[in-house]
Amino acid sequence: MLEKGLVQVYTGEGKGKTTAAVGLAIRAAGTGLKVGFFQFFKKPTSGEIKIMRDIKNIDVYNPAPYHPAFQYMSEEELKRYKENFRRIWVRDVLNNIKKKHYDVIVLDEILIAVRDGFLDEKNLFHLIEEKDKNSEIILTGRYITDRIMEKADIITEMKKIKHPFPEVKARKGIEY
Repeated sequence: MLEKGLVQVYTGEGKGKTTAAVGLAIRAAGTGLKVGFFQFFKKPTSGEIKIMRDIKNIDVYNPAPYHPAFQYMSEEELKRYKENFRRIWVRDVLNNIKKKHYDVIVLDEILIAVRDGFLDEKNLFHLIEEKDKNSEIILTGRYITDRIMEKADIITEMKKIKHPFPEVKARKGIEY
């Protein structure tokens, strides 16, 4: 158990936000801490998810596994998708966190959920305020609000300096 849980953020346009969160989760589990790893808007087939499912002390959840193609959705479809995300937030995220009392809670890509209006920022703040005082929370995503910056204890920005995309596509084992 941690003496005091902090709020950490991995953000920015650069590569490595999820990778850093995965590394922290594995480190925490290796020292006996209980980890809840919640990954949003990604397929549940990436290499890190496969291996983390086999690690004692890490529970992996993929409650909203893909990001819809917004340009093809009607307003009504988008509204239903966002309402479903809010139900998932309560049922799959908040209930499991409350029930299992994790030492480390990773919310991978949650900042995208806030940016795109799937989750109201106040719901994220409620989780932060209501968490066990010893639980560490890790938030990842390319977007961070000023209020989240104020709430966070540690913020790491991944800065893209050079990247071969689109010439080099995402590679299995490296980017996913």
